[in-house]
Order: sequence, then C-alpha cells, then structure tokens
Amino acid sequence: MKKIGFFLLLILMGALIVGCSASETGAGDKKTNEKKSEETGKEEGLSGEITVWAHPFTGNQETEGAMWDEVIASFEEETGVKVNFEQIPWANRDQKVLTALAANNGPDVFYVIPDQMPQYADAGMLLALDPYLEGFDIDDFVDTALVSTTWKDELYGLPILQEAYTYLYNVDVIKAIGEDPENLPATWEEFEKWAEKAKDKDFYATSFQGGGSMNGTLYPFLWQAGGDVITADNKVLINNEAGVEAFEFINKMYSNGWIPKDSITAMEHDALWEGGKMLAVQGSGISVSRMLSQNLFEFVIAPPMKNKEQLTYGTTGMFVAPANTDNPAAAAEFIKVMTNSENQKKFNTVTQYIPTRESAKDIFGEQKYLAQLATYTEFALPGVIHPEGRTIMPLIQAELQTMMEGKKTPQEAANDAAKAIEGKIN
Repeated sequence: MKKIGFFLLLILMGALIVGCSASETGAGDKKTNEKKSEETGKEEGLSGEITVWAHPFTGNQETEGAMWDEVIASFEEETGVKVNFEQIPWANRDQKVLTALAANNGPDVFYVIPDQMPQYADAGMLLALDPYLEGFDIDDFVDTALVSTTWKDELYGLPILQEAYTYLYNVDVIKAIGEDPENLPATWEEFEKWAEKAKDKDFYATSFQGGGSMNGTLYPFLWQAGGDVITADNKVLINNEAGVEAFEFINKMYSNGWIPKDSITAMEHDALWEGGKMLAVQGSGISVSRMLSQNLFEFVIAPPMKNKEQLTYGTTGMFVAPANTDNPAAAAEFIKVMTNSENQKKFNTVTQYIPTRESAKDIFGEQKYLAQLATYTEFALPGVIHPEGRTIMPLIQAELQTMMEGKKTPQEAANDAAKAIEGKIN
C-alpha cells in the first residue's frame, strides 16, 4: 500500500504519528471495476490479494469463523483474488487502523461504525465507492442504512448490519395500570398518559441512561420532534424550536418522576426493569435475546414513537476501503460481495443483527421479536453523521444533565449546547 498522510485525523482521534509522506489518491484516478461476464458469472479484471480486518461479533468464534471461511472461499473462487483475513479487537481499534495504514501495512477493507466514517472520509482517508457501483443493486438497501455510509454526497461504505431501538413493555405492568398490551402508545402524548398512570401505581415509566450515549437519550426525542444536532455544512440546529421541545420532554419526564432519580448519570436500570418496577425500556435485538434467555415476564414491542416524525436510533455497521489501497477494484468488489443478500443472510444469521438489505430480512423466520424489530429499521437513524459527532456528544450531555439538575431551563441548556458545539467546530 502507498503511504499517505494521516496527521489531520490522528490529531482528531487523539493520536500522533509523525513522518508520514503524502501522496494524492483521488477517486477519479482509480481503475473502475469491469462488469461480470453474464455467461460465466466470473469477475473479470481482478487479481492480486487484499487484506480484510473485522472484529469479533459474537461469543461463538467457531461458528463465526466458519462463516468467514465460507464467504472468503467463495469470493476467492469467484474472483481469483486472495483474501488475507484478520480479526482485530474492538479496543483501541481507531489507533490500530490509523497506525497500520500510516505505516504502510494496513488493511484494504475494514469495518467501521457511523461515528468513524465521517471522520475518516472528511480527512480524505476513504475510497469513494461510487465509481465501482455501476450496475450494482443499491436500491435493495434500507434507506436509513445508507445515511451512515454517505458523506457530502459521496458513498464511502456499504452496510452489513443494522439495529433499531424501540420500547419493550412489561405486559404485567400494562395490565396493572389498566391499559391494553395490544394498543401501545404511538405518540409522545399517548406515552405521557401511560407514564402518569404508571407513576400513580408506583412504577417508573421508563429508563433514562443520562450517563450513557446521547444516541439512547436525547437524540431519538430530538429526531421525533423534527430536529437535528448539526448539518454536514456545520449549521447547528440543536437549539431551534424542535431541539428545545426535545429538551423539554426529557425535563418533564424527570421532573414528574416518570424516570428514576439517578437518571442524570445512570448507565442502566436493569434491576428495576428485570424486577418488574418499570413500564418500558428502550431496547434492540440484544435486549430481546436477553429477555428471552431470562424468561422473567411477558413483554411486547412497540413501534418507534412519533411526535412530528416517527424515528429512533439504530447503529449501522459497514465495510470501507482506505483511499491508499493498492487494489481498489478488488477491495470494492469484496465490499459489494460481502454485503450482497446471500452473505448478509449468512453474516446476520450468525450475529443476530438485522440485515441492511430488504431481501435478506427473512432470516428470522419464526423469531417473532427479531422479525418485528427488522421492520423498524426504516425509522432508525445511525446518530450524528459529522466528523465531530463523537467529540460534541459529551458537550451536549453536560448541558442535558445540568438541565435535569434544575440549574438551567430547557431553552438555556439547548442554547448552551449550541454554543459549545459552535466552539468545537469553529
């Protein structure tokens, strides 16, 4: 691989690597992929080898390893390209990738999540995939899954997995407050009525993990109010009317006692939920699997809530290629093949995430809860897609916590969050 300078991004990630030479590798200079021969089904014009890095996605490495062996063997036979696969740990993954690429021994394909992609893309580190997608079926992907793979109108990755967070309700608590488990709240207004009834019966309405990620606290309400945090061109929106409405809703939940008193800094409320003291919690496929394994009580899943918009949070995982790969055509082809419908079924059957292709969502069969969650990915946004998305999160969190402590009004907290964001990006 040719060396390129990563100084800008290394500063961004808090690491410093010195002495990297720079060479420009524009997407327009890349050799585009030749089409598959319709007669043979073989990929023409590909050769050489690529290195692929991915993380462990399950606790069963034997099954996961067999899946990778099958996918890679098929790709190698189809294309003639040798694949060197390496599994790397989640811990310190940014520094490992950046250090390896700068030292000229990094991967040609690697896995990233939504808050990594715009940082890498904005620094010119990723290969734009658009030139390699002629004739490729992009329409089968869920629209929300492609949000996190695109930066400033360029596609830099293809998604392999998705999640959708929504409320799981305790059926016993629903009945205790005199409501119907087949008629769950669909709007903020309806949820508020149930929350007040839950409080009157000495239940909490829901969990609020104020010490955790904004993806699970403020952002879903912000999107449901019709708002956003920041645009790609650095316009800060968090303190507009919709933003303030989201702050107000959270403040109302806390002030009214619908969420626990420790919600300002809490990381979880598992004991309250599992002990039957809570009406609902936000959860995803992992939450469902845990509930089924514990078999504590009957639960039902509601569609994502709506205020002005029906939206929620759900991460997306994708494969990308570095801009300085020596084999861009093969790297792009591997990403395309890895995320096709057949391989998404294999990958997500093993990992139990939700496929990002509509044609692959039938893998859950009789797993009714996961099949239900899979229908909600159309509402699942992957977070704040911006190079500073990760770094502005604690700034917003601090203002939200100050508001919940009663030291600022929702408007003041939203305004100060906007100021903090502007100070970071300017």
